[in-house]
Amino acid sequence: MIISIMERAMARVTLKDVAERAGVGVATVDRVLNARAPVSAATSARVLSAADALGYRSSGLLRRRVEEMAPAKRLGFILQKESKWFYRELAAELQRQAEQLRSIRASVVIRYVESLSPSGLAAAIIDMHGKVDTIGLVAIDHPEVNRAIASLDVPVFALLSPLSSPDVTAYVGIDSRKAGRTAGWAMARLNQAEGAVGILIGSHRYLGHEALESGFRSYMREFAPQKPLRDSVVYLDDAAVAYEATAELLQAHKDLSGIYHCGGGVSGALKALREAGRARDVFYICHERTPVTEAALADSSVDMVINNPLDQVADRVTYLMSRCLAGKPFQAQIGTIPFYLCTSENL
Repeated sequence: MIISIMERAMARVTLKDVAERAGVGVATVDRVLNARAPVSAATSARVLSAADALGYRSSGLLRRRVEEMAPAKRLGFILQKESKWFYRELAAELQRQAEQLRSIRASVVIRYVESLSPSGLAAAIIDMHGKVDTIGLVAIDHPEVNRAIASLDVPVFALLSPLSSPDVTAYVGIDSRKAGRTAGWAMARLNQAEGAVGILIGSHRYLGHEALESGFRSYMREFAPQKPLRDSVVYLDDAAVAYEATAELLQAHKDLSGIYHCGGGVSGALKALREAGRARDVFYICHERTPVTEAALADSSVDMVINNPLDQVADRVTYLMSRCLAGKPFQAQIGTIPFYLCTSENL
């Protein structure tokens, strides 16, 4: 059997080589490798790095030992309605990304809330106190919610929509004002029909929704003043209410040429557009790539989707949580992630 030069070199790497590279004693490397006695996380990490760099044959075992010694931490998440595909998928991504962490042994605790009630959100936050080591939540901005956050003694991360509470460690999500202005750009440049434009907004209590609407109005005011914007319709981020709101919008404004929908419940708005026979002639922009919006893009009921990539949201928040729990600093703006534009042509 022929053994390569690289394999022979790797075979010659000894515990002493790893120890010298890591700046520790041979006994310390042995303790990490064989779990004979506790070794600090920082020292274990140095040993692992040295073993990987030298190509030590047992580096895989070393890595497993280091992971076994990583502290166990519970990552808590408060999400909106479990019936929504979007939040179930986000929960699955959070679980997947947490399993990839190496600096901690993470377990994920998911709690769903079924309404935008401030008291219900506050109760969910307080209920997690003492059960998890950090919390990420999707929540409306409300004094009751902020008071509940202030009562915690763990790091708190706002997901998808910012919160005004000074006790929030960081926000993880897209830049909503930029996304809103991008929707304005698309409406102004791609919607060739004359007529008014309507806006559906889930809740102004979601600061993310408010920023989306503000960015959209800002761009349209600046670059498309010839397209009048109708008053925004708040539909409480509910598909049934979105259906009624869209139907009323279409009935009240026969000249409607476009709708910007910043929030969930897209299925309700689509139902109203189809029933009115307007699904193909109203230029419709919404958020989040889901099975519903993918199908609507394919049949031209939706013209553009602004997507918040859930895998990146989950990756970023679990990474920041692990750093925070390890006492490692990070810049707050690192929580902002890019959004993507989806059309029928790039599904």
